[in-house]
Amino acid sequence: MPGHMLCRLIDATAVVARQHAAQLDEVDRALGDADHGSNLLRGMRALEAARERLALLPLGAALGLAGRIVSEQMPGAGRFYGVLLEEMGGCAPDGPVTTGDLVRMVEAGVAGVRRAGAAAPGQKTMLDVLCPVADALRIAHDAGDDHMLGTRALAAAAAGLHRTSRCLATKGRAAARREESLGHLDPGACSCALLIGAVIAVLEQ
Repeated sequence: MPGHMLCRLIDATAVVARQHAAQLDEVDRALGDADHGSNLLRGMRALEAARERLALLPLGAALGLAGRIVSEQMPGAGRFYGVLLEEMGGCAPDGPVTTGDLVRMVEAGVAGVRRAGAAAPGQKTMLDVLCPVADALRIAHDAGDDHMLGTRALAAAAAGLHRTSRCLATKGRAAARREESLGHLDPGACSCALLIGAVIAVLEQ
């Protein structure tokens, strides 16, 4: 992936963080400390500050460094976004990224988040978005429908996000409000779906 593409991805996701920070904080108010959007914005600002340095690195190294930056600068969910990026970087190719490479990278990243959080779909976390997206990408790719990857991923992200309103929280601070969490969207799943949408929009241009 050329450096200019990585910069565009950082710029696009940072725009999403700025546009939705207040909204994400409000979603988080029902389950946590009302700071998920603010924390996401902090992490994205750190990535923006490092974008030129990241653009000079091979993709794997760039994703690894981006993951460490997010883990260090974004409290809360930053740990899991960091793992996602680092694990994706760990299996990134040295050359051009094929759709097959992309699917494998996403699968590796999601598996890393599952391990880090000792969590699974259905527990009201970002995995309720990430796992369906990874599955949708794999199914589309294996079926030879690479032209549908973005569409399938967006649909899976939206469906997974809305399912979190029907889940009881069992992880993180939200677990303390387990019964109260029913009927509320998970803030991590919300930010994840928004970021995935921004990434797909750039990749499909």
